[in-house]
Amino acid sequence: MATVLHDAIMNPAEVVKQRLQMFNSPYRGVLDCMGALLRREGPASFYRSYTTQLTMNVPFQALHFMTYEYLQELLNPHRQYNPSSHVVSGALAGAVAAAATTPLDVCKTLLNTQEAAGGAVGAAVPSGRHISGLGEAFRTVYRMGGVPAFFRGVQARIIYQMPSTAISWSVYEFFKYVLTKRRHQRRLRGDGDR
Repeated sequence: MATVLHDAIMNPAEVVKQRLQMFNSPYRGVLDCMGALLRREGPASFYRSYTTQLTMNVPFQALHFMTYEYLQELLNPHRQYNPSSHVVSGALAGAVAAAATTPLDVCKTLLNTQEAAGGAVGAAVPSGRHISGLGEAFRTVYRMGGVPAFFRGVQARIIYQMPSTAISWSVYEFFKYVLTKRRHQRRLRGDGDR
């Protein structure tokens, strides 16, 4: 549910970000991009890739958490606070999840960056053709470059996710340790007062 809500809120921002990142982006900034999208493609353009985003993020998070837990069992079986095991487990969990969901990310990017008047992904998609839905995005990516096209940018995605997930897990485990330790100390003080 957290992923469903997060993606519902963040999908429009992702669409705008990707439109601004396109090579030769015609937009001057965030507000210009949002206004142009609303005028030319309507409010639905902000959610064109929502189901793809969910289809990518739900497996990403599932793989991410399962891999982290599995690696913690191997590297830190007693589940003690161990920053190095949290960093390594977090980074590897992010790498596995990122690599496995790259084909979905490629399709999501295609859906987000197409323009009604100018085709999508440069000249690879015929001008004026509008791709809607994950199935059509998959077929288009395959037609444009076969199986390798689904893994374009996989290294960059892994390089981005590894430090991100390593930092997230390290911070989470640190605060969990601090809060648990504090709670434990309060209980001990409470028991000693009796």
